[in-house]
Amino acid sequence: MYYIVLAGGSGTRLFPVSRESYPKQFVKLFGSSSLFQKTIKRFLPLERDERVLVSTRKDYKFLILDQIEALGLKGKVDVICEPMGRDTAPAIAFAVRNLLELGASEDSTVFIAPSDHYITPEKAIKELTPLIKVAANKGFILTFGIRPTKPETGYGYIEVGEEVLDGVFKVSQFKEKPSLEKAVEYLETERFLWNSGMFAFRIDVFKEELKLHAPEIYSTIFELPLDKVVESFASLPSISIDYALMEKTERAAVIPCSFTWSDVGSWDAVYELSSKTEEGNVVSGTVYLKDVESSLVVNRKDELDRLIVAVGLKDIIAVESGDVILLVKRGDSQKVKEVVKALKELPEFKKYVLTSPKVFRPWGYFVELGKGEGYKIKKILVKPGGRLSYQMHYHRSEHWVVVKGTAKVILDGEEFFVHENESIFIPKTSKHRLENPGKIPLEVIEVQVGNYLEEDDIVRFSDDYGRSS
Repeated sequence: MYYIVLAGGSGTRLFPVSRESYPKQFVKLFGSSSLFQKTIKRFLPLERDERVLVSTRKDYKFLILDQIEALGLKGKVDVICEPMGRDTAPAIAFAVRNLLELGASEDSTVFIAPSDHYITPEKAIKELTPLIKVAANKGFILTFGIRPTKPETGYGYIEVGEEVLDGVFKVSQFKEKPSLEKAVEYLETERFLWNSGMFAFRIDVFKEELKLHAPEIYSTIFELPLDKVVESFASLPSISIDYALMEKTERAAVIPCSFTWSDVGSWDAVYELSSKTEEGNVVSGTVYLKDVESSLVVNRKDELDRLIVAVGLKDIIAVESGDVILLVKRGDSQKVKEVVKALKELPEFKKYVLTSPKVFRPWGYFVELGKGEGYKIKKILVKPGGRLSYQMHYHRSEHWVVVKGTAKVILDGEEFFVHENESIFIPKTSKHRLENPGKIPLEVIEVQVGNYLEEDDIVRFSDDYGRSS
């Protein structure tokens, strides 16, 4: 069995914790693991004939590598970068092509999983493996339907047809997200399942059906040399696997599932999935509540020490993320997606959608601690062995104070070591590089001074991560 994890989405329905630069699949919403890490762990332990491939976008590659390493799986999970976003049909086809390049055979079975879903128990997918292999070898392209527990309007539905194998049914039809009235009707008939967005198939069957129903995607992905596939990817339609294939193929079958599942598509979903206090509250971070009921209060302060105090509230959602505070009535959090879209259209607010206070880089991360007219203060963390690009700024000077670890600094060709409670000044237009040669994380407080302090005032001369100017 091969597992493909789709981790290229930039959804912002959990704004302000989820941003385009750090979407929800990488956020730790439930316990000490992110949704992405929980997805990977569902496939463990890997058997000898099993392999995991993560498909993502270039911006997230190093985030993914860090989170894989944190699981102790460094070098054991393959990661590929989609040339650009083209929705799930081209993404899945591109990932399958890469599996073939990595040695998968045409009769291999592949399981497709989004990286941002919540599933419990953790072993639920592995327990389905024998049934998946049998059904896939019969030529079915499988999807997985969740038995609904309420009339949900936020999910698509699958109508179940005749049983074709024990526990496997033909797909009668797919249904779009319904009205509440329709959702109640679907629940009462017991013929409809929530569409989970997970799939499984044999590679040869997938290719045959893709060639029949989406020939443009098939010919580009599977008939060109891989380098030409990358060059031609932009010409492919942006289309989901549901529209491109699943709603057209006669081989679609569904396995009804009873495990707990959610696409965690709103803060209301986070509330429903989380453990609650006696008052029905879900609390995370530094929070003080008085006479508050049935509410979600989240303080994701990161490096900034803030306290949330709530008094006399009921059925509210409050989320603080360092630079944004979200307040919404429980039951209305689906509207956050509309708000994010509106914010993105406003120049003064667009930055809040794109980036968060903690900005991740291949070498570590930085957090903006404060700023004012002509200055900005950051905390920089560099992982052991990590180093920033050799760079220069036209509009700002920098002062680095080491608060933890030892820094190796290259300044205009000279090498310096800066220890805890020591500092170094970086003048404008000086070529410089910061490196962590030690065994523990390096923490530096950076004070920038200048008339222009944005991140695009960087001229890179060399870089370990392919970002040279």
